[in-house]
Amino acid sequence: MTASTDILFRPLQVGSMQLANRIVMAPMTRTFAPNGVPGPENASYYRRRAEGGVGLILSEGTVVDRPASRNHPGIPFFHGEAALQGWRGVIEAVHAAGGRMGPQLWHTGSTVGPSGWEPDAPVESPSGLLAPDQPRGQAMSEEAIADTVAAFARAAADARRLGFDTIEIHGAHGYLVDEFFWPGTNQRTDRWNGPTIRERSTFAAEVVRAIRAAVGPGFPIILRLSQWKQQDYTARLATTPAEMADWLQPLVEAGVDILHCSQRRFWTAEFPEIDGETGLNFAGWAKKLTGATTISVGSVGLTGDFMAAFGGESSGTMGLEGLLERMERDEFDLIAVGRALISDPHWPEKVRAGNLEGLKGFDAAHLRELA
Repeated sequence: MTASTDILFRPLQVGSMQLANRIVMAPMTRTFAPNGVPGPENASYYRRRAEGGVGLILSEGTVVDRPASRNHPGIPFFHGEAALQGWRGVIEAVHAAGGRMGPQLWHTGSTVGPSGWEPDAPVESPSGLLAPDQPRGQAMSEEAIADTVAAFARAAADARRLGFDTIEIHGAHGYLVDEFFWPGTNQRTDRWNGPTIRERSTFAAEVVRAIRAAVGPGFPIILRLSQWKQQDYTARLATTPAEMADWLQPLVEAGVDILHCSQRRFWTAEFPEIDGETGLNFAGWAKKLTGATTISVGSVGLTGDFMAAFGGESSGTMGLEGLLERMERDEFDLIAVGRALISDPHWPEKVRAGNLEGLKGFDAAHLRELA
């Protein structure tokens, strides 16, 4: 007997944002924004997911106003009149379809994009490192850090002005914000570093505080986080619940409403030595430790790891029973779906109708188009 999917379709209110269900479209880099400007094709892409029943759409990463904030020429800007007008078209299309949406605000730091493209300006990061003992680019000055914090705040204010329902800060996967968290890439000797994860969270907390001041109370702020890095899948910022609390609590106190906890596989227990192999995942522990609303994510409904998609691998479907059980236990509040929504925009509608046999797997060929 198939478990009821009703738990996925409970409404949720977070600040000023009312969501019809608990399904989130995960942010996924698509690189289809010529000259950094999203156009009608981008708007149609997101509108189709709203029409398909997604409760909250998080955009692909869109970069803040810094000279080297992106690592691929097709990544959209979230600054400049042309790009912001493009994003206005996106949110208007999503709202017309009854959806809710937030841009994921991003700075790629010292990471290398999939095409190997290089920006015109010097690459910047906390310490001029791509990974431990791997120099790339230059260490950020105090002025560069201040300008970056201000750029995130301006982008968030623009998002609210354009009519978006929320914003997400990309603080995961080895990009700039995460490079401050990670001791392997943060080798600074000033206030932006320290021996503890709480101290290395200073930059992220400053970004959050600046955004909160820019958008005011009530407007939801989401922060995406991960233990793993694209530079090192085995990296862990917090090896105990106490360390995780030291990492996350200051960010919630700074103004984060929702923690988006990225795992490669959502069903993996975060601290199995404490509660077993089926214990709380990252989002579960984040909720338990901070009381914040949390989003879980990681290979939902698919057999293959999402990192394999970058190597051109497709994935078949798998059941949702484990997900439904965790949500019934109130382990986390929302679930983000990524690749499945690229190949099947109507995934939520099918789940709601109980048509699980009709769900499509992920076809890697769909990454080459914006459909």
